[in-house]
Amino acid sequence: MTSVAPSRRASSSGDPADAASPVAIRRRDGDPEEARLALQSPAAVVMVRPRFFAPNPETAADNAFQTDPAEVDASRAEIAARARAEVEGVAEALAGAGVRVHLVEDERADRPDAVFPNNWFSTHADGRLLLYPMHSPSRRAERRGDVVELLRASYGVSSVIDHSGLESHGLHVEGTGALVFDHVDRVAYVALSQRADRAAVELVCRGLGYDVEAFTATDADGVPIYHTNVMMSVASRLALVGLEAVASQSERRRVAERLAASGREVVALDRAQLAEFAGNALELRGADGPVLAVSSRGWAALTRRQRATVERHARPLPLDVPTIELAGGSVRCMLAGVHLPGRGAVAGG
Repeated sequence: MTSVAPSRRASSSGDPADAASPVAIRRRDGDPEEARLALQSPAAVVMVRPRFFAPNPETAADNAFQTDPAEVDASRAEIAARARAEVEGVAEALAGAGVRVHLVEDERADRPDAVFPNNWFSTHADGRLLLYPMHSPSRRAERRGDVVELLRASYGVSSVIDHSGLESHGLHVEGTGALVFDHVDRVAYVALSQRADRAAVELVCRGLGYDVEAFTATDADGVPIYHTNVMMSVASRLALVGLEAVASQSERRRVAERLAASGREVVALDRAQLAEFAGNALELRGADGPVLAVSSRGWAALTRRQRATVERHARPLPLDVPTIELAGGSVRCMLAGVHLPGRGAVAGG
């Protein structure tokens, strides 16, 4: 395991924020905007650099974003090598923007989706670390005690809450793939699917003290969207959401109104943009303020007006991950945000 140290300045790619920029965050005590950003958006992430990445045939049944390996003109070894290079590129770009990256190796051939750690654990500002029940049996081996110990050694972990036992009852909720958290207003947005059972969602969120905003979302063929985070991203002052994919008008209106009431500017995405991973983004705290990590493919799918809206609130950080996207996830899925306090800040940490 390694940590990629953040740079003091943002990456030179794109237009770096400066003191005059609307996305620059002034570092002063008592700044409510900085406090809001700190609560919602992590300054550190865990990433996994896999040796045996491949699109997982077991997860393809309900992941319409996944590409059939038969359509890819590359060997399995070439795909794995490209994915590894993409992970390294993302880690370097995030560090260049001032984000701390804990880069973890994965050497096991039986964990093809290990590059997506946000599905098996989440961390919280009160020091709790949650482990989640995974729908696909092949993904359950991704839960790793060494990663938990890494976080214990680096941050104030007050408790580890293991929900993986729900798997034996046929209940699943796949971390921050299934749950898109508004940490400011303590709301969990969730598109219900077989990877996000309502009973499991209610149990997890009740324990966290979060309200549940559940809805049904489908692709153009009426198939439930497998993870909420491929259709929705909630930042500190911005929300990208595939409202067109929300099945009923009443749920669509309720989600939009709740996001707007939370003080966020809503960027409504259509299904075509979701298919390009435009909704699979994560706001992070960089050296010069908020950055929005999103794939280059997703960023290109946004209209000029939508990009301008994003740029009012965060510096976009488009990242090239075409090989990773073959597995049906993109940049946000690769990033497990670290919301934990520093060591010593939590009793028992």
